[in-house]
Amino acid sequence: MTTPPAGPLPAPGPRRLRLLGYNIRSLRDDREALVRVIRACAPDLVCIQESPRYWRPGGQAAWLARRTGTTVLAGGGRTAAGPLLLGRPGAVEVLGVHDRLLPKTRGLHARGFATALLRLPGSAPFTVTSCHLSLDADERHGQFELLLDQLGIAELGIVAGDFNEHPDGPGWRLLASRLQDGHLAAPWGGEFTSVPERPYQRIDAVFATPGITVLACGVPHGLPGVTEADLRAATDHLPVLAVLELPEGQELDDR
Repeated sequence: MTTPPAGPLPAPGPRRLRLLGYNIRSLRDDREALVRVIRACAPDLVCIQESPRYWRPGGQAAWLARRTGTTVLAGGGRTAAGPLLLGRPGAVEVLGVHDRLLPKTRGLHARGFATALLRLPGSAPFTVTSCHLSLDADERHGQFELLLDQLGIAELGIVAGDFNEHPDGPGWRLLASRLQDGHLAAPWGGEFTSVPERPYQRIDAVFATPGITVLACGVPHGLPGVTEADLRAATDHLPVLAVLELPEGQELDDR
């Protein structure tokens, strides 16, 4: 299948956030291709899934942040069992970190949420959560429900992740009944997030609560600097890039 070029993204503006969701398969593939893709997408925030968990997870997260011009905001191998939040210096203000390890089913991988409470200049506070849900259907559905709980930290929230479920699945439909599915709200770029060897699947997505305006969301095929060769070499998932606009907020009281 040939995917048409994505076209230009909405221009930067007040309270606009450029967010990338990306499963990086524990940095086991072409790291330099991965770095090129992330840098070309020029995100303010990166919601990583499958950051390294076992061998020097903190050091490897720091390496990825350094090479992509970002800093570690939340999550990682030990605190969130893989999900990680990276941010461009100065792009957002971190108001709090709310990482969460999830209940674990015996014999299955540990899972968690990397969550930060953030604010753009002039915006209302909002949470961003990176998640990677279970391959087991029953455990995964419970994790979808816990995602809704996690969104209770603030009125506004964004979730980006590898959901290991298709849009017609019960957990995805539960989330979509409460949140905006970014690619449906403002389709841009490609829809499917599997590599060409397993095409026609959309298991990675960006969701946003009502009150956040989704301006564009999809796989960045054809974005300047993002080559199809790098997308294939970097990892076994395709990234999801979204541009979102946050509502205006009042200054917080420092007392």
